[in-house]
Amino acid sequence: MKTHILGFAAAAALAAVVAVPASAHRQWMLPSSTVLSGDDVWVTVDAAISNDLFYFEHNAMRLDALKAWAPDGSEAAIENKATGRYRSTFDVHLTKKGTWRIASVSDGVMGSYDLNGKTERLPRGTTTANLAERIPAGATNVRTAEASNRNEIFVTVGEPTTTLFQPTGKGIELVPVTHPNDLIAGEAATFQFLMDGKPAAGLPVTVIPGGIRYRDQLGQMDLQTGADGKVEVNWTGPGLYWLNVTTPRAARDEGDTAPPVPQRRASYVTTLEVLAP
Repeated sequence: MKTHILGFAAAAALAAVVAVPASAHRQWMLPSSTVLSGDDVWVTVDAAISNDLFYFEHNAMRLDALKAWAPDGSEAAIENKATGRYRSTFDVHLTKKGTWRIASVSDGVMGSYDLNGKTERLPRGTTTANLAERIPAGATNVRTAEASNRNEIFVTVGEPTTTLFQPTGKGIELVPVTHPNDLIAGEAATFQFLMDGKPAAGLPVTVIPGGIRYRDQLGQMDLQTGADGKVEVNWTGPGLYWLNVTTPRAARDEGDTAPPVPQRRASYVTTLEVLAP
């Protein structure tokens, strides 16, 4: 029987962060540095969606959901925000020693339905709680997906700390075995990923080194989390890497007349810097 991929609108929203061929768009944030020292330290971050990683040639990333946290867990100010045609940029004043988190996190229900011969999208602000009232009477071919998207980077001033890695229990989250600001070429790194607070077993992990504009091969590493949610990454050399973890897409029978149940879609993206030995 013919099937539809659930979360047609969610899939569009997630397209920038899903592991896809080299010609597809990927969302990323790029800090001016990931490891710093000193008492009056700033980091400038570029944020964009592009075909070639870490180049500005498609769209700027929106900063609506952007936040920053100091090593003690307190929320920090995002300063000097600006969005241009191809990139957004902002600054964070790193006033405390330790590891900082800068993240854009979004949650909600996306989808579409057919009504009076037209395909309509669910309005912004739709949640699992108000989904039923957002779908009008007579709607058919309802496709929905609950989407949790996390795009984050880490910056350390002085010695790395782990205070900020306490999971929230929502979506895909990183619990590092190897600290993300302590990555060395030639040394394997181990990361653990959680899905809604539990080990995310069997999720695909995509790792791509930057600079793909200047090489013939993408250099993509296709990995998978184990039963404990852990994955080991062997870096191909020093440089910047884009790491993406996603949940697989689910299918729904077009003839299914049961009330729509949002499928769980989640994506995690981070940019990592690997230093030379």
